[in-house]
Amino acid sequence: MTILDILAKRRDGQEHAAEELRFLARGAASGEIPDYQLAAWLMAAYLRPLSRRETADLTLALAESGRRFDLSDLPGPLLDKHSTGGVGDKTSLVLLPLLAACGVTMVKLSGRGLGITGGTLDKIESIPGFRTSLTLEEAKEQARRIGLALCGQTPDLAPADGVLYALRDVTATVGSVPLIVSSILSKKLAGGSPRVLLDVKCGSGAFRRTLPEAEELAVALREVGEQIGLQATPLVTDMDQPLGRAVGNALEVCEALEVLQGAVDNRFGGFCLRLAQRALSLCGLDADLARRAIASGSAWDKALRWIEAQGGDLAALRNGAGLPSAPETAEVPCGAEGWVERVDARTVGAVAMRLGAGRLHKSDRIDPRVGVEVLVEVGDRVETGQPAFRVHAATVADAEKAAGDLREALKVVPSPVPRTPTVLLEP
Repeated sequence: MTILDILAKRRDGQEHAAEELRFLARGAASGEIPDYQLAAWLMAAYLRPLSRRETADLTLALAESGRRFDLSDLPGPLLDKHSTGGVGDKTSLVLLPLLAACGVTMVKLSGRGLGITGGTLDKIESIPGFRTSLTLEEAKEQARRIGLALCGQTPDLAPADGVLYALRDVTATVGSVPLIVSSILSKKLAGGSPRVLLDVKCGSGAFRRTLPEAEELAVALREVGEQIGLQATPLVTDMDQPLGRAVGNALEVCEALEVLQGAVDNRFGGFCLRLAQRALSLCGLDADLARRAIASGSAWDKALRWIEAQGGDLAALRNGAGLPSAPETAEVPCGAEGWVERVDARTVGAVAMRLGAGRLHKSDRIDPRVGVEVLVEVGDRVETGQPAFRVHAATVADAEKAAGDLREALKVVPSPVPRTPTVLLEP
């Protein structure tokens, strides 16, 4: 077997044997197969998509290219959670302590944000002192003690995926559903949890813009999960408008903490509760435990234990005091009265990124202070001059520029507009 044989097969639309995909993954991880041949295979796989069976075999091969983390001796049902990314999506900051308070054990490996999509690690690091550079052994021990841990993805888990992922970004092959599925599920399989809740975002602020595209990905994730022995449960959720009020790292931490302290009677809080209930059902637990954990204060107590365990400054969490705050703010008023028809997530995310809340390149530095508060949502009745957005910026010039750009994100119409559900499908 040679890489040329594998390239020719993919080029001609023939199916790969499982051993061929293992050969590809091993060669990618070790560096024995050069980038230009891996790039050629990726383009061929984009043009001649892998079958479900091939996708499952590739997922297993990527997971087996490095270390497989064993969590089987941890107490309680094990669960992992993954979001395909969106604007203002700080759901993991709520779900980890909330589900841990309900008896679920979670060891979550997360990444950093790129472009308009924020990263969980960037957000939680807005808390002074919070340490995400845990070893897998440290994360496991912490999860044994308090039920949860959050740390950065390590290069020894599914290393072949890391190589292919970087090449997909520069070869225009990111959109291939089989390659997306194998990338997501290989890391989850290597991460050690037997079940994973998958939040597939759909809309202008997501990389799957339409409902058919998002459903295609969700179904593929579920079916390939079944083939590799992973209980993958997807939901397709709305990302046409930002998720919640806050877009920006410290701002999002504040909003997540509000939910853990009881603010569930709003769009974001209700969404977190819905996901938590689905996750509990997936683990065979009573779905109502989530609401009770918030009402009793046990979810908030668990959050404080988690933050303290990872070095976070608890004094910084008292109603957001001590979290980084921007020196300049500016409000963007509604230009007309009526009903909000659109709050474009992509535009809001792009504005927040240019303020410094996100990265255009992996080497860019994050400013945790800056971002956008979204003060209206689709379906709201608004008056002329009512604040629609609040900009948090490092300079007056940045605030003024962002305020001008945000006007393009809002559309107000004279007739009532129905509210958009947060969960679009449960395929």
